Amino acid sequence: MLQRSLPALAISLLIAGTIFLAFVEVGFGEAKVDEKDSVSNRYIANGTEETGSSNLVTSVVVNYRGFDTLGEVTVLFLAATGVGALISMLPDDKKKRKGPAPSLIMAYGGAVTIPLIALFGVYVFLHGHLSPGGGFQGGVIIATAFLLFLIIRPDRSTPHGALSLFESLAGLSFVGLGLIGLAVSGIFLDNVIAGFGNLGDLVSGGLLPLIYIAIGVKVGSELSGVVHSMRGDAP
Repeated sequence: MLQRSLPALAISLLIAGTIFLAFVEVGFGEAKVDEKDSVSNRYIANGTEETGSSNLVTSVVVNYRGFDTLGEVTVLFLAATGVGALISMLPDDKKKRKGPAPSLIMAYGGAVTIPLIALFGVYVFLHGHLSPGGGFQGGVIIATAFLLFLIIRPDRSTPHGALSLFESLAGLSFVGLGLIGLAVSGIFLDNVIAGFGNLGDLVSGGLLPLIYIAIGVKVGSELSGVVHSMRGDAP
């Protein structure tokens, strides 16, 4: 019994030691740094000029912290993959349960609001470089429209392959746009055409709108795929 517990104990001690060193050894900022040299002031002073975006949040998330955004997209992909894998392990009789039919108000109300919700989601990620919003928020709104569709049409089969195709193409587009910046300037997701368009116009911000379109489509199709899997229709 003791021999079986030794590997688990060793792994636990290793994890605990790593966490301890992370908190003790890793610095959390320099107290003597002049406020004028802070990163936030740098972004505020130069963000609009360097990225061509009137939304500084977009400048930080998509441009300055673009590699972190790639990590966030990867985490979402792994979460969606995990949900699909867990549901695929369930017995067939538990994968799909027949729910109650939607009421008349739900059916007709959903038919009217689904296009509006989807259109609003597209608006949110298309205008992410101009106003609050972006690819993640717009993608979630689009997935909400997909969820409402499944509620009002429980008998309707949905193409899981199409969702996977959109997700894959959007992911490749996102990475491809990042590699363009890496090839031109040596920085992943660098906005190499930041001066394109007029500041404040829809067609502006260089690569930022294209990046948000890729993120919006990927997040929307990925979360829709999660809902699709939880419904029990995943292949």
